Amino acid sequence: VQGAINRIELVDGDGRKHRLLVQNGAHAAVWRLAEARVSPLGIAALFAPVIPGVEVTAFDLQMPFLYWPDAVLQSINRILGRPAHAFLFRPPADFAAEHPEVAAARAFLDTQFNALLQTELIGRDGRILKTFSLVSLKTVDKQPVPKSVDFLNGITRDKTRLQVKGIALHLDLAPSLFEPAALAEEIGPPAAAKILRLDP
Repeated sequence: VQGAINRIELVDGDGRKHRLLVQNGAHAAVWRLAEARVSPLGIAALFAPVIPGVEVTAFDLQMPFLYWPDAVLQSINRILGRPAHAFLFRPPADFAAEHPEVAAARAFLDTQFNALLQTELIGRDGRILKTFSLVSLKTVDKQPVPKSVDFLNGITRDKTRLQVKGIALHLDLAPSLFEPAALAEEIGPPAAAKILRLDP
């Protein structure tokens, strides 16, 4: 099963660009452009911050556990005031060998729309290592769009909030732009008329 493919470009505080291609699904992978070279990230590198000083990693963006085969439905919980199915995912052997500190991941999906509301990365001692939380949504053209999300480090209690300031839907993008080799290619922003600015 092939999951979503996301091309991501971030700019750090020093103005440096960081570009990644994040592939989810049964054959999940992440590629990064660095010094004009595109390279795949190993399992260990997935847990490094994507840019200095933030609590967001390639693993957080990829969420590969959603495709781990060993999953069970645990319960129904209320998340953001909505009923959500709580699924527990156990890591496959190759991941567990690289990251023995990770015992499982839990994902909460809205019972009506199957939308992801929250995830938790669980340590061997039962502590929550990392939490992703959807803070707010906006429906645009009948499509729910996240307005803000939080990434919370359960050990240090450091938090990074990502806020969506504008979106552009129905873009006609060439599939080749989502190939690893194309990461070196610059993609300009959509025309201003296509960008819908979201209220704070």
